[in-house]
Amino acid sequence: MNFNFNEWLELILRWAHVFAGIMWVGATYYFTWLDGRFVELEEKAAKGENAEKFVWMVHSGGFYLVEKQKRPQMMPTTLHWFRWEAAITWITGFLLFGLMYYHGGYLISSEDALISKGTAIGLSFGMLLGGWVVYDLLWKFCKNETIGLVISYILIVASAWIACRYFTGRGAFLQVGAMMGTIMAANVWMRILPPQRRMVAALKEGREPDYKEAASAKGRSKHNSFIVIPVVFTMISNHYSGTYGSKYNWIILSVLVLAGWGAAKIIRRA
Repeated sequence: MNFNFNEWLELILRWAHVFAGIMWVGATYYFTWLDGRFVELEEKAAKGENAEKFVWMVHSGGFYLVEKQKRPQMMPTTLHWFRWEAAITWITGFLLFGLMYYHGGYLISSEDALISKGTAIGLSFGMLLGGWVVYDLLWKFCKNETIGLVISYILIVASAWIACRYFTGRGAFLQVGAMMGTIMAANVWMRILPPQRRMVAALKEGREPDYKEAASAKGRSKHNSFIVIPVVFTMISNHYSGTYGSKYNWIILSVLVLAGWGAAKIIRRA
């Protein structure tokens, strides 16, 4: 049996990427669901209805009682953070994408490519970085959610068209998925965790935390719960040539992104 280093490296990276992604998505939707239940309780309390302060759950033979505190009366000795799932998912995904599409040459066609391999890699990396910068600036200054959503979708459609024009179909779909995955990971590490750290530091010092930052972090977490469903589709899209292989592939990708957002809206209400 011949040992193929690249094949084993791809297997390990893909395995780690998928499992870390499962952990990340699971935690995201669990806390989204949990926060939704507390919002319901708060709305009932505001209407004067008799509402509990806790959320009861049962799992693995045990009962769990969860309370949401905006300002804890006492700080715990151990505070559990959910961050490494996002980092590992992105790192392994980027390495896997680089191994197969940058190094492996799957990013552009070997026969009728419009750009060279080096130019394609530069365009791909620029779209990854530029996607985050544009998204971050948009949602930092856009205060109207509907307008921000429309602009975001227009930018995704434009990205899908550019990727499908210059890359192979499979490479284009994964490129757009990698852009959205990069936005998700950057949200966690740059727009969700830092405000949470500052809030914890304020509580430890006896100061009132900045709840505007909490709202901003929650908004980015909400974005991630919508982005992740299209990202998962792009991860499995290479199994379905009728999508990336179609001459209307950029339209198909754009429509499926919209369908993923619709599915996320339904799931978030469940």
